[in-house]
Amino acid sequence: MSSHDLTDDQWAVIEPRIPKQQRTRGRPRTDDRRTRNGMVAVLPTGCAWADLPTENESPSTCWRRWPAWSHDGTWERSWRTRLRRRDTDGTLAWARAVLDGSVVPAKQGVLAEAQRRSATAPR
Repeated sequence: MSSHDLTDDQWAVIEPRIPKQQRTRGRPRTDDRRTRNGMVAVLPTGCAWADLPTENESPSTCWRRWPAWSHDGTWERSWRTRLRRRDTDGTLAWARAVLDGSVVPAKQGVLAEAQRRSATAPR
């Protein structure tokens, strides 16, 4: 079990929030839990999808479901559920929580543009 893999208790909370797909034909749907664990393995490492560890789901499956789960709200539902559960059981340290993405530094985006402007701005 990797550090990003869900425990059985965590999965029991998250699984109902993942939309179920009805299979009409073709191959059976791959395991959502393994797919989720594969997706989350990419986040802290920044590795390419193709470099996912072999114990995780197919890299192409993870790559394909990532935007689908982002657009349909699966990630947000999962996050809100886990946040609510930790708040209820008292394990969430609100004083240490940061929920605003604006604290993450930009890489060669707005920050780099601002630096260029300030370097060339008339004085």
